[in-house]
Amino acid sequence: MPLGPPAASGHVAAVALLNLTGLGLGYVLIRDRLRLAVNLAATALFLLLVLPADTDGVPVLFVVLYALVLIGAALDGARRARGPAPRPPLVLPAVRPAVAVALALVLLAIPVGGAVAYEAAQDEAVERMLLDRLADADKKVEALRDGDSKDKTAGFDSALGVYRELGENEGGSRAGKLVPERLDTFYDAVSLPYAEKEYCAAVEPLKYLRDVPDSVDGDLLGRLAKWPDQPLATSLLECGKTGLAAGGSGTDRGELAELISTFPESAQAAAVKPAVDAAIKQRAKTLGGADPCASTTELENISELVKSFETDTAALKKSAASAVESGTYACGVDQFKDKHFDLAMETLTSFTSTYKNSDRKDRARDIAIAAEIATERAAAGKRLPPQNAPGGAGLEVVISNDAPDAVEILYTGPVTGTIKIGACGNCENYSSYDAVDKACKDSGKGYPKKTLRLPVGDYHFLLKHSGDAADDVTSTSDGMSIDPGYTYTYCSYVVETDPFDSIQPADPLEPLLSR
Repeated sequence: MPLGPPAASGHVAAVALLNLTGLGLGYVLIRDRLRLAVNLAATALFLLLVLPADTDGVPVLFVVLYALVLIGAALDGARRARGPAPRPPLVLPAVRPAVAVALALVLLAIPVGGAVAYEAAQDEAVERMLLDRLADADKKVEALRDGDSKDKTAGFDSALGVYRELGENEGGSRAGKLVPERLDTFYDAVSLPYAEKEYCAAVEPLKYLRDVPDSVDGDLLGRLAKWPDQPLATSLLECGKTGLAAGGSGTDRGELAELISTFPESAQAAAVKPAVDAAIKQRAKTLGGADPCASTTELENISELVKSFETDTAALKKSAASAVESGTYACGVDQFKDKHFDLAMETLTSFTSTYKNSDRKDRARDIAIAAEIATERAAAGKRLPPQNAPGGAGLEVVISNDAPDAVEILYTGPVTGTIKIGACGNCENYSSYDAVDKACKDSGKGYPKKTLRLPVGDYHFLLKHSGDAADDVTSTSDGMSIDPGYTYTYCSYVVETDPFDSIQPADPLEPLLSR
């Protein structure tokens, strides 16, 4: 092909600018088909590597390499355009340099526009990715709300973490702008038990929501930051009242105490004292019913609850303590009537030691004595001991102890009581029943003795040894009638039998009668 004159400067600029477009059109002007193909191949490879746009964008290395290719093509095209250019075939019209430069400038808008469009596509990919994360968190919240799992905290934490990240770090995105609405839904899901009036089940979820401001920005939460306070206070009150209504069995969780300590100035906290006072009075009314022991247990639970209140509850404590005292006594009496003598003895013995200033202490002691006798002699528990002793002088009953250990004698009948007689220092256990005729008849021994004056009537006795013999000597019970005109003398002694047997006392209550 014939060569023309050297190219003008405008022609050189046009070739360089056209090659910067990435289309290799500068090589078209200088008729270099090979380099045109190489330039187009480089552009095609670059597009293949970076499209479609994703959230990570184009690797910097790809951009740098492609930029070097374009710059190299521009410089190479300019260099070649300075030499004598081949004359165009007659079929191609001549292109003025100024027109070529203008065309190159217009075509440069292609890569610039492509970069802008790519950035927009990348932004859209990021938006879609954020919306997908938001949707996944929404699905998790919905599944937890409708699920049966009791411990949902971990799942809610995961969803809340997504909302927090989107709201605080991606607040300008479409997903970020939806977070406040999603937080409303999140709070509704977590507090669903409260909406369904399942107050005990609502306590822990609401406490969870109350702690959310510790990890999520308050501006993002808005009104939700303080929203759980009222529902939580209501749930603590209603759950605590449910425990009271159920007999105090729920009070060990401490909802009412927690309400007072957490929301001391709330209307719900102010409602605690009336609710507890009503529960105490209601239980106190049931002490005369079929199961005073159960009522007493409930009153004890309530009393312990009142002690845990961080507020002035002196009146409540006094009311609860008085009700527990009455309940303990009523429980012991009921156990006696139901023939549970061992329980009655334990309950009423505890009553007398706990309530030393009670007006019912002496009565409780008498019933406890009768109950202890009845554990060995059921006839002693046929009826409660009389409350009032019969009038008139009692008959003399003298009891001596011919045993090396002290004894305690319990008795119940027209009157109830107990006496203790010290050990006989000069006495020994008898080796056989044949020797007991000598019991209490050696005037030189000075047997310890006590004298009772008992009204006429039927009595039940229980003799217990103390000291070293307490575990080895079997307690003995018996019953007899005290009749007018007699003086009764008793002797307590111990017969030691086979060493492999327990030490059995002879009947200590067989009296020597005298007129």
